[in-house]
Amino acid sequence: MNTNYRKPLLAASAMAVLLALGACGKKVDDDATVGQKLDSSMNRTEQVAKDTTNDAKQAMESTGSALKDAAQDAQAAVKQTGEKIAEKLDDATITAEVNAGLAKDASLSAIKINVDTRDGKVTLKGPAPTSHARDRATEIAKAVKGVQSVDNQLTVQAS
Repeated sequence: MNTNYRKPLLAASAMAVLLALGACGKKVDDDATVGQKLDSSMNRTEQVAKDTTNDAKQAMESTGSALKDAAQDAQAAVKQTGEKIAEKLDDATITAEVNAGLAKDASLSAIKINVDTRDGKVTLKGPAPTSHARDRATEIAKAVKGVQSVDNQLTVQAS
């Protein structure tokens, strides 16, 4: 607030308080001079202004703290979402690389093998022409970067 307007504003406030007290029927100390009454009223007005200013400062600090907390929560949520997306992309990449590896193997390339990846865990389902080909499918899947484990549910077809 501009300091040029502070004293007249306080004086006007003090006069308003005095008039309000008179209108309410409350007694003002009869022994005090008008100047003393005005000083007392101004002191009370200044104290109210200080209290209001302090309350406003506390509210602003609290709001700033809440905004900072909200920003940190939003940042953590974005990071977590990014990690989930990366994890899904990693699973899709693993599935694609396992499928490509199976397609390159002569004993498995003609067989339809379902490859499913979740959190780096690969599951193989479908037929295998021989038990050696079944074991080879596990080796191919394990060789792919990011694979945590392989659940080979391939069934050997009887010739």
